[in-house]
Amino acid sequence: MLNEERIKLMTKMAAYEENEGKQFMAIGSYFRSDYMGKQVIHSVISATIAYLVVLGLYIYYHFESLMQDIYKLDLLGMGKQALFYYAIFVAGYAIITYIVYSVRYNRARKSLRRYYNHLKQLLAMYDLENK
Repeated sequence: MLNEERIKLMTKMAAYEENEGKQFMAIGSYFRSDYMGKQVIHSVISATIAYLVVLGLYIYYHFESLMQDIYKLDLLGMGKQALFYYAIFVAGYAIITYIVYSVRYNRARKSLRRYYNHLKQLLAMYDLENK
């Protein structure tokens, strides 16, 4: 005989698995430190690429004036300034990434806890029916 409550729970769980459950289960397979470390490393790499692109565009745009004043410029000072701005940009980007992915990880863990509680309820329903 069909148990209507069990069918509703199974339908709810199947819908979860098809939609947000895929992403949350992938996140839940990591330890928090591993997940956060992976995401921060990805963001540092992305921030480095973005900074290099912006720096390249700046140099390309000001190339003529840079070439005219090449002997008057303090190249070491410009390099230090570029590295300083790079460090600030990457640190800010990493902090924002850490906050965003920390919230996502916590949301995924909370959602997975609800899912596992539904699994326990389903198992309890099967146990009651088989007794």
